[in-house]
Amino acid sequence: MNANYDVVVVGAGPYGLSVAAHLRGKGLEVGVFGRVMEMWREHMPAGMLLRSHPWATHISDPQGEYGIERFCQESKSPGIYPVPIQTFIDYGRWFQERVVPGVTETYVSSIERRDGQFLLTLLDGHTVRTRRVVMAIGLYYYAHWPELYANLRDGLVSHSSQHADFRRFQGKDVMVVGGGQSAIEYAALLQESGARVEVVSRRPLLWLDRDRSNERTWFERVMAPDAGIAAGWDNWVLDHAPYLFWRFPQKWKDSYNSRYQSGATDWLRNRVIGKAKLRERQTVTKLEAVGGKLQAKISDGTQVRADHLLLATGYRTDVNKLAMLHPALRAELQTDRAVPVLSHWFESSVPGLYFVGHTTIQAFGPLFRFVAGCRAAARRVAHAVARG
Repeated sequence: MNANYDVVVVGAGPYGLSVAAHLRGKGLEVGVFGRVMEMWREHMPAGMLLRSHPWATHISDPQGEYGIERFCQESKSPGIYPVPIQTFIDYGRWFQERVVPGVTETYVSSIERRDGQFLLTLLDGHTVRTRRVVMAIGLYYYAHWPELYANLRDGLVSHSSQHADFRRFQGKDVMVVGGGQSAIEYAALLQESGARVEVVSRRPLLWLDRDRSNERTWFERVMAPDAGIAAGWDNWVLDHAPYLFWRFPQKWKDSYNSRYQSGATDWLRNRVIGKAKLRERQTVTKLEAVGGKLQAKISDGTQVRADHLLLATGYRTDVNKLAMLHPALRAELQTDRAVPVLSHWFESSVPGLYFVGHTTIQAFGPLFRFVAGCRAAARRVAHAVARG
């Protein structure tokens, strides 16, 4: 295959599918390369539940005709909250088949820029040419490994993004490092898979209030309107003016983003409290392998032995980890702390190279941590590409 496209989308998760749908809605010839919903299928655990409400969990198409509610109606899947991960995966495949057919489920191994065009080399050696590329690569490449754990990966330490099934930890002692939604949900799933679990969190666990979205009074909705991330006027503004955040000074944006903390949903309380050991306001200060196990020293002086340590330490954007970007192309990118500097059209300093999803949080704010940001990103990028 040696093909030419108006635009190529790299990635076939919620953001990649949304952008491709809106680009095709503009009448453009779009190539999409990536395994459909791969991060969700292969790097998130079975039994996981989505924190966002169904109405904030749509993959976006131009007319808004293929939301998750329609999928649930047609497939007779229960439209429930919280949404099971398998329901969302099935919805993603259903959306792709109807709205973005023809996804090429292979990886892009190299992206170069030559004579004002991009040359993409696929894993099988075939090449593709295009004037514009949208990077919708998701989270996987950005898995954050704190330095303390960098030399103990094989078998004893792993990142949360490396697991889709926790059954192999049955009967094992597992330490989870982290204090957000993922850390607490993974602790629950590990415990339910038969593991003995300890959670080490550097901050107090933030438990979110029980969901009352169907019970809230008119006054409560005025004081804190419903929004995709969570109720509140600041989140409502992010929903309804999703590009406004970009206009603020970067120092203010960094401060706002740093204040965002991932709390654990109320429905995890009974699955964790009294069942997993919770070490709040603690950190691991020393870690070594001893006799095939891990010996960890906690900041309060406690010594803990574990069969495995799971890092639920989140994701940090670093374009240097995107090996598919040719070194010469990476050198052209203007970055701020290894994050691409983006225009208000999601375009990087390299003309025709766009980024969506997690990569854009520094520029566009926390909405783009979530599926709820798909529509805003897809509409903006499609408009920019079509007019260019």
